Amino acid sequence: MIHNVYFWLKKDLTAEQRALFEAELTLLAEIPYLVHAFIGKPAPTEARPVTDHSFDYASTLHFKNLEDHDFYQKDCERHKRFVDLCKPFFEKVLVYDQSPLK
Repeated sequence: MIHNVYFWLKKDLTAEQRALFEAELTLLAEIPYLVHAFIGKPAPTEARPVTDHSFDYASTLHFKNLEDHDFYQKDCERHKRFVDLCKPFFEKVLVYDQSPLK
């Protein structure tokens, strides 16, 4: 189970608010039951019609199963903290969850 989240932050955030957002997002990648996690910003790849560089940050969290994902969404204290502290900083968020074909 892969949980991809793209964040567009409000343009008027202070440097301190952006630093807090990045620090809290990075903490999500340290959740012990994740298989793998990656936190990043848009890569400096070539602009093409199919490439979207408009987001500010993205996270990709790999869970071993749907149950771990659901626990993360409903009961994970670190995730709750992130949402409580950082939700006011979001202008837009998109989530793409995917499961393996086999």
